[in-house]
Amino acid sequence: MHWADLAGRLAVAALLAFSGYIHLDLYRTGYRVIPKVGTMFLVQESASFAVAFLLLISGSFVLRLGAAGLAGGALVGFWLSRTVGVFGFTERGLNPSPDALNSILAEVGVLVILAVMFAPVAIRWLRHRAATSTPTIV
Repeated sequence: MHWADLAGRLAVAALLAFSGYIHLDLYRTGYRVIPKVGTMFLVQESASFAVAFLLLISGSFVLRLGAAGLAGGALVGFWLSRTVGVFGFTERGLNPSPDALNSILAEVGVLVILAVMFAPVAIRWLRHRAATSTPTIV
């Protein structure tokens, strides 16, 4: 195992667990009473902790994709809650503070680290594909 891959997985797991903790804390301190949104916070928290733990054991592509989906989904939910609302629930700005900003930073961090980790693989795949494709004559 390459040390950079392990370091990336550890960083993603830590940031994902931090995001899960924020969602758990918000759930416990009031979001649990918001219909549907409370349940979504509980699912986000549970899935974040589970994927973070599993990333410590395995660096499978599916787990990395799951981490990206959780982080991206949380960011989309945050954006929706401040624009059109989520099941009638809306918020403004970076409230609750500092949890909202911390959550955004953690989730963006997950996506950035995963992008950096996937970039060399994607470049190799694109180069291989370009080298092995046969030109079509029209």
